[in-house]
Amino acid sequence: MWFILFWCIVLVGLFGIGGFFMFRKFLKVFPKADGKSTLDWEEHYVNESLHLWNDEAKSMLNELVSPVPELFRDVAKQKIAAKIGQIALEDRANTIGFDHIIRGYIVATPKRDHKFLRRKLDSMEVDLTPYEHLFN
Repeated sequence: MWFILFWCIVLVGLFGIGGFFMFRKFLKVFPKADGKSTLDWEEHYVNESLHLWNDEAKSMLNELVSPVPELFRDVAKQKIAAKIGQIALEDRANTIGFDHIIRGYIVATPKRDHKFLRRKLDSMEVDLTPYEHLFN
């Protein structure tokens, strides 16, 4: 009897955690005031900036998302690439450069993960002084 009760509590807890993350994903699909959802805008910026990416920029993006667990890496790469593409398009750049990548990486990363972001950029020997204003 106690074993069944224990598993019922565990399953309800796991369903609750899974439901929380599914609900967060569901909210990103809702259209905003402009008619497009967050995921639609991400896809738009990735598609519009696809021709700006070169092999060096792609490899740097892959290096930056390498600390992200494999399960979430594609989602993180999509979000960061969209923000980098948005910054490059706003700057009317011909190619995506180092500055665009670092700025997009910092802006797209949640504030709670900035400690890990700094550690990764320090290991890549990136000078963060020109980008300190983006951490606020």
